[in-house]
Amino acid sequence: MDNKEMAELIDIDGLSHDIELVTFLNSDDDKRQYVVYSKGEVQQETGNQVIYIAKLLPDGNEFKLEEITDDIEWVDVQRLLKQIANAQPSK
Repeated sequence: MDNKEMAELIDIDGLSHDIELVTFLNSDDDKRQYVVYSKGEVQQETGNQVIYIAKLLPDGNEFKLEEITDDIEWVDVQRLLKQIANAQPSK
C-alpha cells in the first residue's frame, strides 16, 4: 500500500508539478515552518532520492514556498533535520 502524501506545486512559470511531501519542520520558536519534499528525482551517481527544503509561507488559502537564502537560517534547518535523523524510534 502506498501512503505517500502528495501535493500540487505551481512553479514561477505557472506550471503544475506533483510533489511528495516528506515532512514538515518547525523552528524552535514556532515562527517559521519548512517543508521537505521530493519531485521523484533520483541522483544518478548515488541512486539516492533528491529532496528539497523550502520555507512555507501562508498565502490566503494556499501556501508559497520560499528558498532559504540566509546562512544562519540554513544552519538552523540542518539542525532540525539532524534532530529527526537522530530521534529514537517509538516502540
